[in-house]
Amino acid sequence: MNQENLSNDFVAAFFKSIQSKDLEQKKVWYSNAAEAYNKTRPRYPQQLINRVIELTQLPPNGKILEIGCGPGIATVAFAQLGFTIVCIEPNLEFCQLARQNCAAYPNVEIINTSFEEWELEPEGFDAVLAATSIHWVPAENRYQKIAELLKENAYLILLWNVVFQPEYELYQHLRDIYLTYTPSLAEYEDKRLEDEKVKGIGHGIIHFGQEIIDSGKFKDLIYEQISWQTTYSTDDYLMLLSSLSQYIGLDSQNKDSLFTELRERIENNFGENINFSLLSAFQIAKKL
Repeated sequence: MNQENLSNDFVAAFFKSIQSKDLEQKKVWYSNAAEAYNKTRPRYPQQLINRVIELTQLPPNGKILEIGCGPGIATVAFAQLGFTIVCIEPNLEFCQLARQNCAAYPNVEIINTSFEEWELEPEGFDAVLAATSIHWVPAENRYQKIAELLKENAYLILLWNVVFQPEYELYQHLRDIYLTYTPSLAEYEDKRLEDEKVKGIGHGIIHFGQEIIDSGKFKDLIYEQISWQTTYSTDDYLMLLSSLSQYIGLDSQNKDSLFTELRERIENNFGENINFSLLSAFQIAKKL
């Protein structure tokens, strides 16, 4: 099996594993990683947010429903532009962090519940936003329910930050450690494969775009992406990894050994900072 197939199989298995979790599991999945998520998950580039606003033409006093706001990473980006936002977040730890992060924005309401359990406010929103979270909503009725929430000609907005990859030189130094403790995470995805995962020729995240159109509730799907660079300290990089679902699900003993050896190898060969590339993207579609 080639590298591309391995990557695609892993992505498919990852999304399937999320959908297989029951609601109570989903509510606590990030509880132990909430602080790490809040501190180290990258923010969405302002250029990306501005482009979404430009294309959707959200009114200055627009009302947004955000599904799965986490600690409020995307929430803050929209709140500071003046939008009223109702956030649905099932994880209690995330809710507490989101309230702290949005304390300066009285136009933001954080509700500790799941999208499945939340009582609808039909046709009350100018946009529904899901920032790297739509895959947590059950597939069977996600777009039907979202469409019911939206005003006429309003928009669904999906934001994504794609899997984080270190530079290839660093990967080469770490691959044997991954093969020892977690082979499923050992494959390197170059820029081309990351692009495919989002834009993707039927693979990875792009299937959400096809689902949106296939639901019969939306039209005029638009996709755009931004590539950018960032730097993490070793501590923050390992904290970032600890906030990713594929690491949260690891056996605790394996994860401890993995992180110990990663830290030693990185510090011995690369010093204090790690450079790597990110891909941020959005998909927007108008309600029929």
